[in-house]
Amino acid sequence: MAADESVASMTVDDERALNNDEQPRDRGLWRDLVAYWFLGLCNNYGYVVMLTAAHDILKELDTDTDHSRSLIPFHSAASPFAQTTRPCNKMSTGAILLADILPALSVKLLASFLPLWKHARVMLCVALAATGFILVAFAASEWLLFLGVICTSFSSGLGEATFLAYASYFNKNVISTWSSGTGGAGVIGALSYTGLTGLGLSPKATMLVMLVVPAIEAGCFWLLLRHKDTSKDPIVQSADETAAKVEYSEIPENERPLENWRQKISYIPSLFIYMIPLILVYLFEYFINQGLFELVYFPNIFLDQSEQYRWYQVLYQIGVFISRSSVNIVQFKHVWIMAVLQLVNVIYFTFEAIYMFTPTIWIIFVLILWEGLLGGGGYVNTFYRMQTEVPEARREYAMMVTSISDSVGIALAGIAAIPSHNAICDLPVPERLL
Repeated sequence: MAADESVASMTVDDERALNNDEQPRDRGLWRDLVAYWFLGLCNNYGYVVMLTAAHDILKELDTDTDHSRSLIPFHSAASPFAQTTRPCNKMSTGAILLADILPALSVKLLASFLPLWKHARVMLCVALAATGFILVAFAASEWLLFLGVICTSFSSGLGEATFLAYASYFNKNVISTWSSGTGGAGVIGALSYTGLTGLGLSPKATMLVMLVVPAIEAGCFWLLLRHKDTSKDPIVQSADETAAKVEYSEIPENERPLENWRQKISYIPSLFIYMIPLILVYLFEYFINQGLFELVYFPNIFLDQSEQYRWYQVLYQIGVFISRSSVNIVQFKHVWIMAVLQLVNVIYFTFEAIYMFTPTIWIIFVLILWEGLLGGGGYVNTFYRMQTEVPEARREYAMMVTSISDSVGIALAGIAAIPSHNAICDLPVPERLL
């Protein structure tokens, strides 16, 4: 009996010791948490800026008036042509969205099956991000503009796949700071571009100022973050750090590392519970952002059409930032609920784009903030759940695979946004514009 009590006591003590190991007793933990916040910020910054600048990029492409569908300039609050046509670009910002996401999606798909060469990957991310800003700043032709957007997309996609996989070697709270940083990228990216151009800086000069962001990313990764040995599986490395020896044979079969491509591919369906709701959340919200935002327009108010679009993006990103920063306070296990609520938003904004029935832009501002809250909440809760539910030895691969979910949803949204946008543009002019 005494022996049983001793064993029970040791078990409780062992559990407490393990729990204490997860607490920030490590005085250097702050470096990892802060580094991951800035890495999330810098990784998504260029992507956000390209979407916020979508109208300005399209204006650069819209120099040939013979092909333009727009009879109302995007820098004008009103126009004598307002009674005959809707204020539409010749192509929706869905075109920019596709250029901004398809490269990211392709590189995420490849990264899932490649070794985690973290230093080479991050070096490439920094170089591509800087190249993207420079190409967009100095582009004199359509193909150079899109090439700059594509470089930024490659950088963001490779960075997300790399940093999320690498996070499996760190304290689970780096997922929270990473998600908060990516949300911060939305707010800071959208506000910085909108603010600098609003102060009179040209879009090209603004892009050059933003070259500081890749430099910050490099500094945080190589100078601030404490690096881990990725040649070991996370479960083995964690055991080493706690001076406990883990016997491979003692690990349950469904928690062992995935050793070959066949095992990795067969494991993917088990991740669908995380991937499918996240895909739907991003499909719905980016269909709104890049297919409908342009068409939700209030004439003769204190903001012109281009400014309205920019502030839509800013408010959306504020919502994303708030929800991505809240996972340590509030967690939601059922992300599919957010997908359903986002679908309701799609229905509302579609009717608004067609009929323009909302009486004031302030209602639209509130709905966009709500849309951002749902989108950011879907992202952070998905990866936070994985950090706690997926077996440690499989977490690196699971994170990389699931990171493609948002890109798949965004790509589908871009594909759907272009024809939907054009169809609405061809409809009769609503009463609000008469």
